[in-house]
Amino acid sequence: MVAVDDTAAAELLSRPVSSQDETLRRLALSLCRSLADEGISDDLFDHLEHVLGEGVQPAAAVRARRMDGLLVRLGLPLPRRRRQEKATPLLPEEAARISDRFRRATTQLMRVVPYRVAAYPTEELHRLIALRDERPAPDQAVAHLRRFALAILAVLDLMGDDA
Repeated sequence: MVAVDDTAAAELLSRPVSSQDETLRRLALSLCRSLADEGISDDLFDHLEHVLGEGVQPAAAVRARRMDGLLVRLGLPLPRRRRQEKATPLLPEEAARISDRFRRATTQLMRVVPYRVAAYPTEELHRLIALRDERPAPDQAVAHLRRFALAILAVLDLMGDDA
């Protein structure tokens, strides 16, 4: 970001403004490209890493417990499950905060993507919009956030934006 002193600001504000459509289109295109050049903020990458990392534990799986009960009744051995050590459960407030951040990132990506890719990624953006509009049950929040994070990463990969 550039700081502008009072004299430079007064000079810029005193310049004539064009009402021609072509000039306004060029200005809008320049502003959009400027936004695209700014890229994605680091806090989005932090949220993506948090959701996709080992530190988030999904809610207890009711189906797995039901299946275990069925296997015990049939006399079959229980499957071995990998335990996550020191994984903290995702609180509903935290899930809502991360989901809101991903929704804002989706809006930003919708504005930026056309200027950063050669071919418009229609399928990836449709998936991203569908996940943005989805409101999962609290017990499905972690799975939803992981799907959402993977969809965001797919678009970022197409843009060539490295974390």
